[in-house]
Amino acid sequence: MNLISTPPIRRIAMLSVHTSPLAMLGGKKTGGMNVYVRDFSRELGREGVQVDVFTRSQDEAAPFIERLGVNGRVINIPAGPRQPIATAEVPPYLNEFTQGVLAFAAAENIQYDVIHSHYWLSGLVAEQLRDVWGAPIVQMFHTLGHMKNKIAMSDSERAPQIRLDGECRVIQIADRLIAATLAEEEQLVSLYNANPGRISIIPPGVDLKRFHPIDKKTAKKRVGIPCGDTNILFAGRIEPLKGIDTMLRAMALIQKRRPDAVENCCMAIIGGDPWADDLDEEMARLQELRHDLDIHDLVMFLGAKDQEILPNYYAAAEMVVMPSHYESFGMVALEAMAMGTPVIASEVGGLAHLVQHGVTGYHVPSRNPEALAGRIFELLSNPECRDYMGRNAREHARQYAWPNITAKFMKLYSAVLAGQTCVML
Repeated sequence: MNLISTPPIRRIAMLSVHTSPLAMLGGKKTGGMNVYVRDFSRELGREGVQVDVFTRSQDEAAPFIERLGVNGRVINIPAGPRQPIATAEVPPYLNEFTQGVLAFAAAENIQYDVIHSHYWLSGLVAEQLRDVWGAPIVQMFHTLGHMKNKIAMSDSERAPQIRLDGECRVIQIADRLIAATLAEEEQLVSLYNANPGRISIIPPGVDLKRFHPIDKKTAKKRVGIPCGDTNILFAGRIEPLKGIDTMLRAMALIQKRRPDAVENCCMAIIGGDPWADDLDEEMARLQELRHDLDIHDLVMFLGAKDQEILPNYYAAAEMVVMPSHYESFGMVALEAMAMGTPVIASEVGGLAHLVQHGVTGYHVPSRNPEALAGRIFELLSNPECRDYMGRNAREHARQYAWPNITAKFMKLYSAVLAGQTCVML
């Protein structure tokens, strides 16, 4: 019998160049990827793997090294301005970032077994690190520029050419590409000519210790919602591809046709900063749309919320709505389902695979307020259906528990390190 030696995985270099896993969620650049890197790194640490997450320092007051659970650290590498900058402004500082990572590893006399890079910027850094360290690259994109361009409504929403070129480069040089779903695998192959033999499908995970059912009355009390009221929730970044305008128009339709259905009802939008002196362009547009639709009393912008309180918002909601035009997976949907809350989601990308239509929630066509209004009304008016879907959602989410997902990655890391091209997960 031919036995292939599988080297142990002791230390991972996790790259998240443009955004820190410890950043407040709901901002312009903070969302599902931040949650993914943070929780996955913590789970690896619990498995005994040393994980260093390298990110660009965006705050002069932040320490150089921050703890991230057991065996985990976030290393804030100075590269460019020590303040937040647009993602499009990061590329000129990638070489400086790479040199900072190399200097840190050399100073601590560290050797990494695997480089796990997130997003295209990190992939470009990973290529330079591999040239020095010799460690293989496992790459995830989380979102793809060509897919963003497919749904863009204006030039400002389009991915720049430097990103498209960067993604193509990283796809060609990575030792292993990770797709969250079959849909993302197909996109990598058809849009970027990726080699299917170097793609593994591993979905994101969810922390079932944080996201688990909470008594609805208790949750509503914690977040200040009267127990007799009903609540519809959106949580995520405030940007055009999230389709929040579709959701507002759907609520206006329900208010016009069935005002009784939304009596004592509130749609809560978590994300962004609705009170900023200089409002983000999309936040300003949505607030103006809310005024024009005359649903000011029906829709509330709550701003970004810490993940410690977020589970209570999920539990207090009758449903979570994700009207996105594009989602590679949909972490918010998975978190809501783990809480036992049904999800209404656009039938796009990962959401089409994650949400089971008629079982854990509903699919609706993207950019279709009429269809979305119909499904929202259906769940608002049918508590038995909500309960049924909520129970199914919780059960379905169990398979995505982080220990299950991390076990797949540990197997993949070992196979890549051993030079195996075929990885059975």
